[in-house]
Amino acid sequence: MTTVPPVNPAVATGATAQKTLAGNFDTFLKLLTTQLQNQDPMSPMDSNQFTQQLVQFSQVEQQINTNDNLKTLITQGNAQSGSYAVSYLGKAVTVTNGKAPLANGQAAWGYKLDTAAASTTLTVTNETGQVVYSGNGETTAGAHGFTWDGKSPTGMKLPDGTYKLSVSAKAADGSTVTSTIGTTGVVSEVDMTSGTPQLMIGPMSVSLSDIAGVQNLN
Repeated sequence: MTTVPPVNPAVATGATAQKTLAGNFDTFLKLLTTQLQNQDPMSPMDSNQFTQQLVQFSQVEQQINTNDNLKTLITQGNAQSGSYAVSYLGKAVTVTNGKAPLANGQAAWGYKLDTAAASTTLTVTNETGQVVYSGNGETTAGAHGFTWDGKSPTGMKLPDGTYKLSVSAKAADGSTVTSTIGTTGVVSEVDMTSGTPQLMIGPMSVSLSDIAGVQNLN
């Protein structure tokens, strides 16, 4: 029996997939009708074959509809996320992924040492992971602040953007002292160009999942 393979929804979606499937189904029915008209009466066709083919068409159609419904849900979810993200505008948010924006020659972080350290090293890297600053930090337990002037080790002024602070603290016995890093900034914009809302703190893009705290400035 000659059959027409249903459209693969992995390579065609939405209206295109439905149109291709309809065309394949129409061709299948024409071939089936022709074969039924010209079959050997002494050896009739096995109805199971075209029944299975009809089931396959039905399954593919259901999968296409499911994909369309999922796309609709994703679009609605992104729209809701965008509306939620807008509520952050003008508010101060705290980010704890170690990143901070460099703007107007200044980037600021806060870091906390759980216990006193014998030595603390602060390292700042750019978005490509290149070290642009390394120096000694505070060693007493508790919260500390660090402001970087945005200059490279050679004194060159680096461009505004996102930079990351790492804290390496060691106790007198060589064990690692646990530390946490945070930075706070005001959300000035919500960027939706990627489809997923990103909060803009100066030149730094922050996802909603990176927000550890929100403060209303009003």
